[in-house]
Order: sequence, then C-alpha cells, then structure tokens
Amino acid sequence: MGHGPRVNLADKAPAVYRAWLSVEQFLHDSTLPDNLLHLVKLRVSQINGCAFCVDMHARDARKAGETDQRLDAVAVWREAPFFTDAERAAFALAEASARLADNPAGVPDDVWQEAARHYDEQQLAVLVVALAQISAWNTVNVTLRHPPAAAAA
Repeated sequence: MGHGPRVNLADKAPAVYRAWLSVEQFLHDSTLPDNLLHLVKLRVSQINGCAFCVDMHARDARKAGETDQRLDAVAVWREAPFFTDAERAAFALAEASARLADNPAGVPDDVWQEAARHYDEQQLAVLVVALAQISAWNTVNVTLRHPPAAAAA
C-alpha cells in the first residue's frame, strides 16, 4: 500500500466534495447529538473496513467527550453495558443499513420500529442520511486507499 490516497477527491471532484461537506454540516446542525453521530459513523466504518473513518470518528468522538471505554466497546455494543437503549437502537439501524446485502428484505421492521421508539421522524431521517453519508465516505476512502491521519503524517 502506498503512502497517500490514489486520488485526492477534493482536488479531482471538488463540487462533490463540497456537497458532501455541506451534508456533514447539515448533520452537525441537526437535533441528533454529535456523539451519537460519531458512534454510528464509527460502527459503520468498522463494518466497512475503513481505517481512515474509524480513526477520524474515534478521534472526533474523544474530542467531543466520549470515553475510551465506550469507544472500545462500539464493535461489541450488544454485550457492553455502556450504551443507552436509544444508542443501541441507532447501532442496530446502522448495522442493518450497512449490511443490506445480507438481508434481501432490507432493514427489518423490528429494527426500524425500535429506532422509531427513541427518535422522531425528523431525527430518523437525519440518522438515515448520516448512515448513507458514512457509507459513501467509506466507499471513497477504502477505494482510494486513504490512510488514517497518523499514517499519512
């Protein structure tokens, strides 16, 4: 593996890059807590094998006050006692959306209904956008072999 990304998206597709950054601003400005967004982005990035995004969202979550204990347990959230029921519902939705190929019927109704118990329709819409957005970032960063920040330095 090389030392940098295969292509710099910001340089070669600047309009798309700016549009995606505006989506990130939309997410940040929403009523969903930033720590929840970092946690679900971290979980989807773990599933998708995106080292760049795992590193970035773990670092950003720490800056936002998340503990190492909770971050270390994201991959095993079902067994770890550190998460609220609302966070667990968001993790389940995140995993189902990241594993669509494993479930031909899409996101199971019970997963959606549990998320809907904890989040209103506006928040659910934002959560779905966040999950789609991180999957897109994962695809770009894995495909372009974008290294984690520490490796790129």
